[in-house]
Amino acid sequence: MTDRINPDDYRIITKNRHQRPLESNMPRRPPKREPSAWWSTLNDLGIQPSKALGQNFLHDRGIVRRIAEAAEIGAGDLVVEVGPGLGVLTEELAERAGQVIAIELDQRLAAYLRERALPNTEIVESDILQTDLHTLTGGRRYIVVANLPYSVAAAAISHLLESPTPPARLVVMVQREVAERIIATPPHMNLLAVSVQLFGAPRIMFTIGPGAFVPAPTVDSSVIRIDVFASAAIEPTKRKAFFQMVKAGFRQKRKQLANALAAAPGLSKEIVEPALIACGIDPARRAQTLSLDEWARLHAALTSARSHD
Repeated sequence: MTDRINPDDYRIITKNRHQRPLESNMPRRPPKREPSAWWSTLNDLGIQPSKALGQNFLHDRGIVRRIAEAAEIGAGDLVVEVGPGLGVLTEELAERAGQVIAIELDQRLAAYLRERALPNTEIVESDILQTDLHTLTGGRRYIVVANLPYSVAAAAISHLLESPTPPARLVVMVQREVAERIIATPPHMNLLAVSVQLFGAPRIMFTIGPGAFVPAPTVDSSVIRIDVFASAAIEPTKRKAFFQMVKAGFRQKRKQLANALAAAPGLSKEIVEPALIACGIDPARRAQTLSLDEWARLHAALTSARSHD
């Protein structure tokens, strides 16, 4: 069950609420800025946020602190932030982490962040979908924290999880509906849920209303944490064939699974039905009712069947 965060709630959430640091020992934080001030900054940079790209800039520092707390960042950690925007979350991460690498696609925002010269922070002007994470991190263990644009959220998460050197965990903000799809379970599974849950265990941390952003979106957002497995259920060399099978199942999800999979390249009903039965899966079931374990067993059975065909 998730809790709804009021954008006006600026309380600091700690692991032990009865042992908060003294005010004099707390890091000095920038004063709260009203949304109009952030609009002024965007105007000065000549940036008009794009609704089509889902560009909504987080300005609520209370929520920023909750995101950082959810990531459990230590002083020696390397954090990769995707889409830092105006740097509100970046400031918080820089205070907690040993190093922050912030990946920003917009040249104007990247230049603005460099001028701010945040401590322990490197600004990389790049598209996350084209970024080699192994080279970027030097193969070091890292944590991803991000407010992802709605338009690329699913693709960015998949790119990060499928990297040869994936993060230890991701704490990312996405559209609430996307978060709910990611954590889905049978009988409501979907392709995105399978794509994420193959690599890690997702959970929604909390949900945020539109007032925490400029411009305010028309939908709620959710912060989701994904703890990445040490190894995925499907080894890298077999993942292409695995996802071809899963995509075929969901492409015609109203069809019985035997018929949907039989339409995929290299498969036929003569191969699919016996494989389903051997796995204890009723051929009349639909794709959304299968668990990740059932998909993995079915993939192994179909691979074996095709090798003996």
